[in-house]
Amino acid sequence: MALGPRLDLRQSQSLVMTPQLQQAIKLLALSNLEIETFIGESLEGNPLLDVSAQAPEPAAESVDMPDEARRTSLEGSSVDQLIGEGRAADDRPLDIDATALDRDRDTGDGQRSGDDAGWGADLRGPSGEEGPGIDERAGSGETLSEHLEAQIGAVTSDPLLAGIARYITGLLDETGYLPASLPEIAADLGIDEDEAEQGLAVVQSLDPTGVGARNLSECIALQAREANRYDPCMAKLIENLDLIGRGELARLKRMCGVDDEDFADMLSELRSYDPKPGLRFGGEPSGAVTPDILVTPRADAGWDIALNQATLPRLIVNRGYYVELKGTCDDKTSRAWLSEKLADANWLIKALDQRQKTILKVATELVKQQDGFFRHGVSHLKPLTLRTVAEAIGMHESTVSRVTSNKFLNCPRGTYELKYFFSSGVASAGGEGGASAEAVKAAIKQLIDAEDPKAILSDDALVDLLKEKGFELARRTVAKYREAIGLGSSVQRRRQKALAAAR
Repeated sequence: MALGPRLDLRQSQSLVMTPQLQQAIKLLALSNLEIETFIGESLEGNPLLDVSAQAPEPAAESVDMPDEARRTSLEGSSVDQLIGEGRAADDRPLDIDATALDRDRDTGDGQRSGDDAGWGADLRGPSGEEGPGIDERAGSGETLSEHLEAQIGAVTSDPLLAGIARYITGLLDETGYLPASLPEIAADLGIDEDEAEQGLAVVQSLDPTGVGARNLSECIALQAREANRYDPCMAKLIENLDLIGRGELARLKRMCGVDDEDFADMLSELRSYDPKPGLRFGGEPSGAVTPDILVTPRADAGWDIALNQATLPRLIVNRGYYVELKGTCDDKTSRAWLSEKLADANWLIKALDQRQKTILKVATELVKQQDGFFRHGVSHLKPLTLRTVAEAIGMHESTVSRVTSNKFLNCPRGTYELKYFFSSGVASAGGEGGASAEAVKAAIKQLIDAEDPKAILSDDALVDLLKEKGFELARRTVAKYREAIGLGSSVQRRRQKALAAAR
């Protein structure tokens, strides 16, 4: 074999990520409001881009489903009118297969190579137990008000008391304390002060213990009662917390009537309580969510699916200004700059058009797959994975993952994140098909709401009742779902309902 330098010719193929391709991928994952911000920045940087004064016609598709046949009739999309004079010949929905890049890859079946994968996957461990549900994968933390309101239905079935309790939870500050007095609450609601006190008792029975207190002593006393440590000595200690702050421990010990060892235990117990129980939750809820997709029912039992055009300006290329600038470009550099700006404007308009078509295509398939939810509610939510949707519309899972990120759908049942419709599956008792984890949670909540206060259902009893409804679940899975929707154990619910009945 000869030794020495030589030249070899090799031929290979590789996927090159051009800046435009990278930008197109990023556009898919942006919400309509983020797109609006992006368009504003583009308008500032490109003099050839302009916003049309003419209101855009809705970009929409239709889904026909008479007689449960689930036929799909896709009407002509008016998004063609949004791309102005920069329309390109290739206006197909954007589908980026990022497999070769090994970046943000989501297979939709539980296997992933990026940080955003796993949504909608049928997450089951080796033993077949279901993975975390939608509540456990939420992007933002639960607020104190949301956490408390979710428990009220399990504590009282009295509509008046429930309404008073919900009003009080709305008055709590971020630490969980109630700044308003009972007479003020009674006057605001037009009720008796006794009824306001009963509503406050409901709030103070909720988790975390200590919320609804009007001062530090009451907050600590509630937690001591929960721990079954509120004896006369502890009560005296809690009534005189100011002495601890002033360092008068010897005086406080004499007032409590205990020896050194008991006093040390009491102080240790006191330090284990949370003086600000509300701080473990998030702050106030963010502003109202602006939906990206609008779903409305049709008279013929189908669905109209449209993008929310209120947040999507109609971009056009200002041809008149282009011609004017072209006439003043005398040097090669100026002409090259103008050509670049024209190409950028045309590309952006085309990319936004492709983005809209892709979102509509994915949303249309979601509505088809989850038709039962839109008609009958969460109990008819089906298990669904990214792969199922991707295969149905002929796209890659990573494209569907990006499309469903940071986007919300509004329908007659409310506004939901697109990720909500991808839920892990639960085996059915009959061995056929399956049910969404959200449907199981709804069934558990329905059973607990209807339970007799004198016959509280244990998790084992819930397992049997759910099996009668067609859900095959382990007891620990039932406990996990019960806790995910903010419902306490049978012991906690028995105590809460007994307290509510006593009031």
